[in-house]
Amino acid sequence: MPTGTIEHTNISVTDPQRSADLFQQLLGWKIRWEGASMNSGHTIHVGDEDTYLALYTGEHVTGDYSKGQPLNHVGFLVDDLDAAERIVVQHGLKPFGHDDYEPGKRFYFFDWDGIEFEVVSYAGEAH
Repeated sequence: MPTGTIEHTNISVTDPQRSADLFQQLLGWKIRWEGASMNSGHTIHVGDEDTYLALYTGEHVTGDYSKGQPLNHVGFLVDDLDAAERIVVQHGLKPFGHDDYEPGKRFYFFDWDGIEFEVVSYAGEAH
């Protein structure tokens, strides 16, 4: 049986650079690639050596997405939840849904386009 992992997720955003700046600060990621893409668009790949988000935009991308249409949220694992929350707030976004249940503590936030993200930390947990 094959084994696998998520290599990337491609999401449409209205301002890829703004989103890339957030993820670089929030997750310690870097821009892996940037350039022209389908439908006269522009894409930035931001991530680490193994995984990344493809942040795509074009004239047809308007943002203002509805929760769960079709994506419920993207989850990120961090080693310092409090520091991550401060970065989200510094970018003008509002954390919510703070909770502590297996497998760790977490909060959520919507980006500027209405995409929901979950930030979780297993710090102090035995995993």
